[in-house]
Amino acid sequence: MMKKTLFFLLFLALGLFGWINFQTASDWPEYLGGPERNHYSTLDKITTQNVDKLQKTWEYHTLDTSGQIQCNPIIINGVLYATSASIKVFALNAATGQEIWRYEAAGEAAWFNTNRGLTYWTDGKEERLLFSAGPWLYALDAKTGNLIPSFGKNGRVSLKEGLGAAAAEKFVVATTPGVVFNNLYITGTRLSEGSDAAPGHIRAFDVLTGKLTWVFHTIPQPGEEGYATWPKEAYKSVGGANSWAGMAIDRKREIVYVPTGSAAFDFYGGNRKGQNLYANCLLALNARTGKRIWHYQTIHHDIWDRDLPSPPVLLTLNVNGKAVDAVAQTTKHGYIFVFDRATGKPIFPIEEQPVPASTLAGEHTWPTQPKPTKPAPFVRQAFTEADLNPFAENREELLTTFRGIQKGHLFTPPSKQGVVIFPGFDGGAEWGGAAASPDGMFYVNANEMPWVHQMTDLPKNEDMKALSPGERIYQTKCASCHGKEKKGDATGAFPSLVDLKKKRAKDYTVTIIKQGKGMMPGFPTISESDRNAIVAYLYGEEQKDAHTEGKISGSVIPYGFTGYNRFVDKNGFPAIKPPWSVLAAVDLNTGEYKWKIPLGEFKSLTAKGIPQTGTENYGGPVVTAGNLLFIGATKDEMFRAFDRRDGKLLWQYQLPAGGYATPATYAVNGKQYVVIACGGAKMGTKKGDSYVAFALLE
Repeated sequence: MMKKTLFFLLFLALGLFGWINFQTASDWPEYLGGPERNHYSTLDKITTQNVDKLQKTWEYHTLDTSGQIQCNPIIINGVLYATSASIKVFALNAATGQEIWRYEAAGEAAWFNTNRGLTYWTDGKEERLLFSAGPWLYALDAKTGNLIPSFGKNGRVSLKEGLGAAAAEKFVVATTPGVVFNNLYITGTRLSEGSDAAPGHIRAFDVLTGKLTWVFHTIPQPGEEGYATWPKEAYKSVGGANSWAGMAIDRKREIVYVPTGSAAFDFYGGNRKGQNLYANCLLALNARTGKRIWHYQTIHHDIWDRDLPSPPVLLTLNVNGKAVDAVAQTTKHGYIFVFDRATGKPIFPIEEQPVPASTLAGEHTWPTQPKPTKPAPFVRQAFTEADLNPFAENREELLTTFRGIQKGHLFTPPSKQGVVIFPGFDGGAEWGGAAASPDGMFYVNANEMPWVHQMTDLPKNEDMKALSPGERIYQTKCASCHGKEKKGDATGAFPSLVDLKKKRAKDYTVTIIKQGKGMMPGFPTISESDRNAIVAYLYGEEQKDAHTEGKISGSVIPYGFTGYNRFVDKNGFPAIKPPWSVLAAVDLNTGEYKWKIPLGEFKSLTAKGIPQTGTENYGGPVVTAGNLLFIGATKDEMFRAFDRRDGKLLWQYQLPAGGYATPATYAVNGKQYVVIACGGAKMGTKKGDSYVAFALLE
């Protein structure tokens, strides 16, 4: 009896320590599975021997096809929490898919930013869900779905808090859920990537009150370490260096690991000469205070948009017979950086290698970039003429384009001639994240899609006078994604705006310009008159105004770019020869690869006898103790299970729409389930609105 009483008191004491892990191995209690962000589950009811008996057991329709669903749901004590495309939050019975409650903000404008999940907190009595929508951080009662009025003002706080006065009218959202440490919620943000970007400082809010607790300046201010790596006044005007991809946390060590992206503007740094700390860094911060413990910069003075694209993964390795707690970070350009979690010392040596200098006036590229000696890159690092797609029907046209642009080096700087960006802007590794198992195996899916990037001189004041007011704004704000002629890109990632009046009502377009949608940032700083002018231009209702002689507002950035253009053939296939994606297993104990396969297929090409090519993919894998790896992600809209030990395909299922999200696995009453969001609407694929769960056929 005494032992039971002591155990209960210990259990209660732990529960009063802020963050409390009442969850069991049956749960998927945090984004990507747990604080380590390792996508791993100890569940083993579904195995390599019985996975072929996996069947759909329920499907929940959100009735919301307004965008993509990239959410990795969390499951706690038999309840699944997730979001719809426009961030309607709901709770489901995880065994049946039956709705328990649903939260929709009354009287508020629709939310258009992409959401990848929620964060759960409990003190053993109260349960809260924290999530971001638009420029706000919300707190809900996890049992009822009601806002918690005591959190901030009526249940929400501004994500602009702590970013400075300059951020008040700028685009600030949070795509990926933050992490909890005791009673702190630590978060990054997604920002504009242009010269109008807000700063990307890391902040911690009190879970109970919503009050700002600490701020880490990713663009250092006077007197802070790293300040000398920027021009003296840069902190007042330069934005970005934000953590949009998510974080991992070691609660025992009280360290939060934060990957950051590039400073803005992404492709020209003449106004931010220097190394630019703490952009493109893996930061280890004290979770209690926000103080820097160590950092490593993976790209110096980034002008290639090489943001760190996903949360780091915490795992324990066997290095020369010694157990080492490590942190591994994937990159868009195909590397895995691995460090001692406590000290930041690289597990494998990293070399600084010389890179080409920029030809753009005012740009000063950093002379070297870091390269890990191990593991080898998980995607190709170069694209030569011999690598052109041999199956392309317009290969000669591709060859002509290829010969007219710069290539040959991973770090060829942006230029007015144009360069091949390979791996492409979306990676390499992308936001879905990598998985890891307790034996030190590391699993990463990645793209091998080339992009063509070309810088242009921004229109001079005298040239702009010949354009209508709306077209001027379009050419400076919109053409980089949608094209100078409004045609979008070949894959549909950036939609055509030609004949927009036949597709969308004006009110809808106005809302999108103000608030953004999916991966498009909002432009809240555009005045109402300018917004009306651009809408009139897009709807073909504006005439060129010969009387507009006012000076066009200038920028410290003299260059723009022609857009995010995938290099594809006439049928939309990548201009490079296959594979167009990979799924790889790396033994991080040694830095050696165990297996690597193409991920996904185009059935039209397979039918022609072309070996499996792989497809672009977005969303990460889940690995289980049953020796399985589950992944959706692919453009062919399949959900697959592989043997994690050798990469052998064991099971696949045609989803109702693309599963461009990381799945989750959990158990209810001893029965294991796997669930994935099927939102589609990416890479030109059809829209969906559902979550689909699978279990073994009984």
